[in-house]
Amino acid sequence: MDYLKAFLVGGTFCLIGQILIDKTKLTPARILVSYVVIGVLLSAVGIYEHIVDFAGAGATVPLTGFGHNIAKGVREAVDKDGFIGIFTGGLKSTAGGITAAIMAGLIASLLFKAKDKS
Repeated sequence: MDYLKAFLVGGTFCLIGQILIDKTKLTPARILVSYVVIGVLLSAVGIYEHIVDFAGAGATVPLTGFGHNIAKGVREAVDKDGFIGIFTGGLKSTAGGITAAIMAGLIASLLFKAKDKS
């Protein structure tokens, strides 16, 4: 049942993103950034934690989950370190994901040759 919940919630996020790409003039980059911001906002008001409890990886893997982790990290760092936690908490909580993305980009750049779009 956990797999079904994760699939349905994660699939719904993907479906919404695809509809936004197809039906609006928003670029994929703007949609991705919007997903991160929405994750932060939903986490700030306490809604996203309920989505994570229900869907597990279906809610933590998409970009909204990345935004949730940023907000959660900032909240925890502010509780622990005070004001400086505003600047350090988000990076500490998402360092693994950021490092993985950078390493995947580096490996892809070494394995594949870039081509012009024309």
